[in-house]
Amino acid sequence: MATEIKAPVFPESVADGTIATWHKQVGEAVSRDEVICDIETDKVVLEVVAPADGSLVAIVKNEGDTVLSNEVIAQFEEGAAAQATPQSADVKETVKAATAQTEAGASAIVEREQVQGQAPSVRKALTETGIAAEEVQGTGRGGRITKEDVVNHQSKPATVATPATAPLSMAVGERIEKRVPMTRLRKRVAERLLSATQETAMLTTFNEVNMKPIMDMRKQYKDAFEKRHGSRLGFMSFFVKAVTEALKRYPAVNASIDGDDIVYHGYYDIGVAVSSERGLVVPVLRDTDRLSYAEVESGIRGYAEKARDGKLSIDEMTGGTFTITNGGTFGSLLSTPILNQPQTGILGMHKIQERPMAVNGQVVILPMMYLALSYDHRMIDGKEAVGFLVTVKELLEEPAKLILDL
Repeated sequence: MATEIKAPVFPESVADGTIATWHKQVGEAVSRDEVICDIETDKVVLEVVAPADGSLVAIVKNEGDTVLSNEVIAQFEEGAAAQATPQSADVKETVKAATAQTEAGASAIVEREQVQGQAPSVRKALTETGIAAEEVQGTGRGGRITKEDVVNHQSKPATVATPATAPLSMAVGERIEKRVPMTRLRKRVAERLLSATQETAMLTTFNEVNMKPIMDMRKQYKDAFEKRHGSRLGFMSFFVKAVTEALKRYPAVNASIDGDDIVYHGYYDIGVAVSSERGLVVPVLRDTDRLSYAEVESGIRGYAEKARDGKLSIDEMTGGTFTITNGGTFGSLLSTPILNQPQTGILGMHKIQERPMAVNGQVVILPMMYLALSYDHRMIDGKEAVGFLVTVKELLEEPAKLILDL
């Protein structure tokens, strides 16, 4: 007896989803808990697994179809793989024939409308010559076809394809284009970024930080750190802890705007922007003021792996009071990050670049990084924004103060 396979129950923040991929087809054997379908939402990709050993007997929702929470997407039967029945094949042939007939009828209607939309002399010329209206390039006003256009088209020599002639699609020097639909995640990211630029008074302030003290500390302790905690000591944990301390000193940067209200958050949930094949995602490290450096590094590594495999949950990407994004991973020297609403601040890290710097009247080559803080000027004044960024800079250049809570 066939049982229904339904879409998962979506969280309140997710209205619907789209069938992204069917990994199994009708009649194909599947094992219990094997992934049979992926459903893409605005935030994550949800996997639908087989409830038991058996096979699909019908697919109700095809790839690209929109599905609601708990909606039936397929019919499943336990036991051996189902075999395609003659009736199902007949149905497919009937549908195929009906589709072809419909398409042919639609084509005829379009062609008839195109002919009837022309001047009487043009209609007569098209009818007598048997030329389809869409084949003729119109030179009249508004691109309309004239009688001369029909005559000129008829006098053109017919193009005869020879075996030695390459198909048009393979012509040398052809500028090929490929059109693919945006994923739901990328569309949602685009909407949010556009909204941030249109609905906030976004401004960016810049500074630079000498990374040598952190690089020296990391070089000295990275082996012992990894041996003790099982995680590599990276730069991100220093930035997360520095940002957390700066947020304590400048609460407005840790706040958000809700309508006409300002919401000051008494906790520190830092989002870390991660690039994935599906688009940009921002998983959140919770209560970073209570996390150790090892816990921060482990959390970031875990999120990166989940983002790569498309395993991030909605809860892991919900909330956040501030965001850090690292364009330096891809070689960016300087950028202006866009706010992650409803947050009022985002810190951009960049590439570490050796530059000649003036230190105590002497020129010294130092590994420098540009920092960029984008903030909502409706909420944060320039004085607070600059003070916040300077605090981050100072804590990074003197990591001992950060570790000793000075």
